[in-house]
Amino acid sequence: YKHVLAYIASLRGVFGENASFLCGYEAGCLGFTLYHQLTEHNAKCVILAPTTMPVVRGKKTIKTDKRDARNIAKCLAYRDYSPVHIPTGQDEQVKEYIRMRADHKLALKKVKQQISAFCLRHDLRYEGKSHWTAAHIKWLKSLKPDGLYDEIFKEYLLTLENLTDKIERFDQRIAELAAKEEYNENVKNFPVSLAYRHRRHWRP
Repeated sequence: YKHVLAYIASLRGVFGENASFLCGYEAGCLGFTLYHQLTEHNAKCVILAPTTMPVVRGKKTIKTDKRDARNIAKCLAYRDYSPVHIPTGQDEQVKEYIRMRADHKLALKKVKQQISAFCLRHDLRYEGKSHWTAAHIKWLKSLKPDGLYDEIFKEYLLTLENLTDKIERFDQRIAELAAKEEYNENVKNFPVSLAYRHRRHWRP
């Protein structure tokens, strides 16, 4: 962003201090960091939605930074684009919270795979219809492998229980956040609340 600000400063030397400038870039890997950095330094900036930008017709050209910059400049000049919604600081925090929940969900999936693999290696076969139901969890907790295996298996189950409890707590918190006025309207458009997608089976 410092390079952008320096470039704008140099242009003011040509066009005068009263000249106004508009910066823009395509939504992508840069996220919103550059936008916030520029706006914090009083540089007007927009993020362009790539799907709304006109497609160059005719001969196919290889994308380069120079061509992309020229296309963005034309879009800004003719207002031939739609800007991306800029999330608030609160939105970013909620997004990070949901990302954390997703990370724990992956960890839960992993430990389930580890438990299944352990049972397979030691010929511990569940005869029920479905895995990870209340009945299956009860069966797992009833197992008593020999020697150190029992300690290992209990550690797997403890990790499973801890992650299950955490995800339920996260879901409850997300449900609380979703009930806030700024998210209420969007949440109502979903047929199933995230808070009810996860079912736990550790306690009756």
